This record gives sequence, C-alpha cells and structure tokens, in this order.
Amino acid sequence: MRLTIFWERMAEHFGAAYADSFARDHVMSELGGRTVHQALEAGWETKDVWRAVCAAMDVPASLR
Repeated sequence: MRLTIFWERMAEHFGAAYADSFARDHVMSELGGRTVHQALEAGWETKDVWRAVCAAMDVPASLR
C-alpha cells in the first residue's frame, strides 16, 4: 500500500483533522507499543500498520 493511500484511508475513517493527531498520540499494542508515526518511521509496511489500525479501531470493512 502506498503511503498516500494509507493517509487517505486514515482521513476517511478518523476525519482529516483527527487522523494525524491519532497517528501521533495513540500508542497501539498491535504496533508493539508504538504510535502509527513511530511504526512507519521504524520501517513497518504501511499495509501492516493499516491492518493494525483496522483491528484496533474497528474500521468498517468498506474502508479496509
């Protein structure tokens, strides 16, 4: 998954204003105790980060 698609999906689910805040502040056990930004900076694949967000935040199937 391309990074631009990832951020589009984040904005669709969380809203444009909240997506970046969530990605910076919400520590997720699914990402090994990292935030979305930390996981991406650590080299996680965007598709794996998106899957973790989907699992943790009950993202509807239509946005997965």
